[in-house]
Amino acid sequence: MVENVAGVMAELEAGDFYLLSGVEQGMRFSEWVKREKLPDYADLTDEEVDYRVQRCAERGLVQRKTIQYEGYQLTFEGYDALALRTFAERETISGVGAPLGVGKESDVYEVESYRPFALKFHREGFTNFRQVSKERDYTADNHHVSWQYTARKAAEREYAALEDLYPQVSVPQPVDHNRHAIVMEKLPGPELANAKLRSEQVVGVLDLVLREMDAAYRAGYVHADMSEHNVAISDEGVVVFDWPQSVETDHENADELLARDAGNVVGYFERKYPNETPDVDADAVANAVADGRFESIRELSEA
Repeated sequence: MVENVAGVMAELEAGDFYLLSGVEQGMRFSEWVKREKLPDYADLTDEEVDYRVQRCAERGLVQRKTIQYEGYQLTFEGYDALALRTFAERETISGVGAPLGVGKESDVYEVESYRPFALKFHREGFTNFRQVSKERDYTADNHHVSWQYTARKAAEREYAALEDLYPQVSVPQPVDHNRHAIVMEKLPGPELANAKLRSEQVVGVLDLVLREMDAAYRAGYVHADMSEHNVAISDEGVVVFDWPQSVETDHENADELLARDAGNVVGYFERKYPNETPDVDADAVANAVADGRFESIRELSEA
């Protein structure tokens, strides 16, 4: 966990980071890095490699295997340490705070900086990266796919989408990116799933969410994973987050994914607020977004 890594960062020396970077480089070519290759990858002597491997292993930053050959692999904590060091060197962050959310595919923490930000570590593929690599576009063409590669590509993809969308679309402001980690603006409030709207708010909030989907489409993106868990709500409005699975509007499956997003959002409101949500066809909503005609859910319910 990141809290553990943050606790050992002060103990790590320059040589430890040379070792971690060397293992990272070797993992570009194989899942496990052979011991005899580490001096070249890490630019360390054999004796230094032995010393640094022991220090990093004791802190849970690398793991070792001995079947067939002696090999080493970064743990996610080791990968976290490399990203944290880069952010610290850039003066993007000065410390790691409390967790804001820990999930299956990402961990999010509050971080200290010139103002509070959120630090998101992508975890895609850590438990089953081979299955994830088959399902995600950003790993489909790579023959050697590791959890490290999968997580890094997910972060790269999300950061690029945020840079393209902000500020035209209400998404977290992107601040910095390194490896599998993104520093961004903190969410302004709870997830939509955890909010209780008053009756008079329901249609207005649904319209806000669909208008952000419309604005994203105008900017060239479909979220492709919309749900009540990817929208934050506050007195200022809504913020749509979690964009690693987004696709551009010229993607071959963009229309299908847009229809699924619309169905997820409308379906959630229909389930939670059945009396307040107008009766509307989700496909009609998606078509209105794609055609640039969406203004309000009420207009579509009257059509």
